[in-house]
Amino acid sequence: MSATDGAVSSPVLDRGARGSGLGARTVAGEARFVLAALNCFYGEKQVVFDVSMTIPQRGVTAFIGPSGCGKSTILRCLNRMNDVVPGFSMTGRVTLDGEDINRAGADPVAVRRRVGMVFQRSNPFPSSIFDNVAYGLRLLHRLSEAKLELAVETALRAAVLWDEVKDRLDVPAGRLSGGQQQRLCIARALAVAPEVLLFDEPASALDPISTARVEELVLALGRKLTVVIVTHNLQQASRVADRTAFFLAGRLVEYSPTVDLFTNPRDERTEAYVSGRFG
Repeated sequence: MSATDGAVSSPVLDRGARGSGLGARTVAGEARFVLAALNCFYGEKQVVFDVSMTIPQRGVTAFIGPSGCGKSTILRCLNRMNDVVPGFSMTGRVTLDGEDINRAGADPVAVRRRVGMVFQRSNPFPSSIFDNVAYGLRLLHRLSEAKLELAVETALRAAVLWDEVKDRLDVPAGRLSGGQQQRLCIARALAVAPEVLLFDEPASALDPISTARVEELVLALGRKLTVVIVTHNLQQASRVADRTAFFLAGRLVEYSPTVDLFTNPRDERTEAYVSGRFG
């Protein structure tokens, strides 16, 4: 079974694809996120400057740029993960389906239920493979054991991991390989049916074979969900992303269809970066 086949046919993804679709129009469809004049600070230090952009409902959007350019900070603004960072503050607006996720009374936990995240290094819980995937389902739903088992299987199939672990679901997740652990974390995120998945350098610690599997999965997920990926790997961005945003020193330099950004960049700084002349 290929990554594409396993992910596209999954009911988890079908449920996760449902969104209200409010907001500005883009060439790829309705807007999922709209960032307007976003500025971010850690204490007195400003790290993101006046970023405005629209991320559509479907497809994969990549954030590229050198280390320290603000791309991971912006990614974490999309599900309010920066809230837990001491000293973080921001101005401007981030809307999800037309609603300001930072407005007074907005529940960050509710935002994170809709906007899942997979981190640079796999972070499985110190429990079994089954319990890792079932964790969010048990928190959010009161499912019978049969329905819980079906939901776990569905998520593992969506992450193209089921065939590798179906006979050892009670094994500690830490015994899986690095690539399997990362796909387990993706399954855990998919189990609660998010509308968006954020990836922060998801393959940076993986071998080439595991990286290829994760990339195939990201491509498949982008057909059903909103996917945003931060990557330092320009080849990876060119392989998986429909749109790419290039950031430099906390500013958005260029944001366009990936093929245009890599083959016909509008800004000389973008051309210098994608051609390897700096970064």
